[in-house]
Amino acid sequence: MLKLFCWSTALFSVLFCLLPVLGHADKLVLNLAETAVLNNGESPVLNDQGFGITLENAEMTLQGDGYILSADIDYRLSPRAKEALQNGVPLFWDIHIKTFLHRDYFLDKILLNTGIRYRIQYHALLNMYRVRDENGGELYNFSTLSAALNLMSRLRNIHVLDKINYVPGKRYSVGIKVTLDRDALPLPLRPVAYTNPQWYLSSDWTLWPLTK
Repeated sequence: MLKLFCWSTALFSVLFCLLPVLGHADKLVLNLAETAVLNNGESPVLNDQGFGITLENAEMTLQGDGYILSADIDYRLSPRAKEALQNGVPLFWDIHIKTFLHRDYFLDKILLNTGIRYRIQYHALLNMYRVRDENGGELYNFSTLSAALNLMSRLRNIHVLDKINYVPGKRYSVGIKVTLDRDALPLPLRPVAYTNPQWYLSSDWTLWPLTK
């Protein structure tokens, strides 16, 4: 009886010690995944057929009273997406930008959650591609698709953190995700967009460390 009591006490002690770890097991897995992306520095999301989104050349610099993000986005449209554009279908792209404060025993804190939304459309009568910044309303016209995508690809001077909010010893990162808004496609095209891999053009979250 004494042995059973001692064994039960020991088992309870082990489980009690493991509770913090078990309670944050999903958090530990998330941190491991984030670390892999942080070390990678790019987001190679291109499929075997060579279309998709990649995020490249991200850097954070301290300018004045804040940290500024610059990055490049490589849009490689699928044949179906290009065909839809040529037929006058507008494509809406959302660029999501977040700044995270990483915490060991709690969910990461989101310090910044902002984004940019672009609309790109081909106008056959004018033989030009038009890009609209849906946030500010600016319109840009281009004679080629590559020139239009080049405008959408350049992220410059994005304020991601105030200098005064940077605490030495804390871990920060900036994440970018680019999504094609398939819900904004014309209604007859949406079922195809959700079943055809050529419309899977969104990227995953890619994180870069923000260091002082």
